[in-house]
Amino acid sequence: MAQPQSLRTTPRKLAELGPWTKLRAEPALEPELPIIDPHHHVWHDERGRYLIDELAEDVATGHNFVATVFVQTGQNMYRAGGPEEMKPVGEVEYVNGIAAMSASGRFGKARLCAGIVGFADLRLGDKVKPVLEALIAAGNGRLRGIRYNMTWDVGHAKFAPHQVRHLALDAAVRKGFAHLNPLGLCFDAWLFHPQLPELADLLRAYPETPVILNHVGGPLGIEPYAGKRAEVFAIWSGNIRELAKFPNVTCKVGGLGMPRCGWDFHLRETPPASEELAAAWRPYIETCIEAFGSKRCMMESNFPVDKNTCGYAVLWNALKRITQGCSMEEKAALYRDTAARVYRLAI
Repeated sequence: MAQPQSLRTTPRKLAELGPWTKLRAEPALEPELPIIDPHHHVWHDERGRYLIDELAEDVATGHNFVATVFVQTGQNMYRAGGPEEMKPVGEVEYVNGIAAMSASGRFGKARLCAGIVGFADLRLGDKVKPVLEALIAAGNGRLRGIRYNMTWDVGHAKFAPHQVRHLALDAAVRKGFAHLNPLGLCFDAWLFHPQLPELADLLRAYPETPVILNHVGGPLGIEPYAGKRAEVFAIWSGNIRELAKFPNVTCKVGGLGMPRCGWDFHLRETPPASEELAAAWRPYIETCIEAFGSKRCMMESNFPVDKNTCGYAVLWNALKRITQGCSMEEKAALYRDTAARVYRLAI
């Protein structure tokens, strides 16, 4: 029986997901393989609490994590006062505090939030420069770039109410984007699969700016794409191969555990095993690695968002199952070296 769209698209609270994901426990595969998780969040809001204690607990689940990269997540840690455009600086200030706590070694050997990707409203155009400079200062040497949520869709995948269509094509956004590379900042691009040609247009205009494609380019599996997985895959994979032609683009390989991907694992009584996840995700992950090459791909967790599908250790087991046939050199790039190079982490 088809599930109501409200259930299929609504992430569950972390208080519920914690006990649910623990129903599936697996020992870590290839436990010695060094990993940098280049994409996770922290928050403490209506979704629940995921701060340094919860992140450190996940990282200590048997895999060999050496560092992580925080990626902007929303307004829950923004400054409460001051100019509107400067409020996102509060998020970087807060996360830099987490990184400093982790650097003490009291939360495990992994360097949590060793790199920080913040947010600045690129629609400010040239006026975004002082915001970017404030973010850099707040990062205390850890800020590596910004992410700008460009996701838009006609269906149920909307991030309402702030979605705006064609942001990658917007003239003001491009003026703001132009300030990133001169300041030594990269750009994390988050779009859905129908929007990927718009990103290609942006890349043609700014071929020197390092761009990291988030979540394998956002393939959707909910309405109006439900039941059309083969059709979506054909469109998505074609766009992925086009983006791979741009040498300044790197691909984050993961994010497939979001409810918007349409597998409905989050609706089950117990989480799926890593074997089932690997079978579902393999075509997307193998396509990205084939298109970009291992030296331009980095495996990611997208936690705690992808906790809607499975626990942290199970997610990394699924990724490792898919890359089982890769050489040791390829695995080193996929799990550590690409992220270390792109985010300039001295690991």
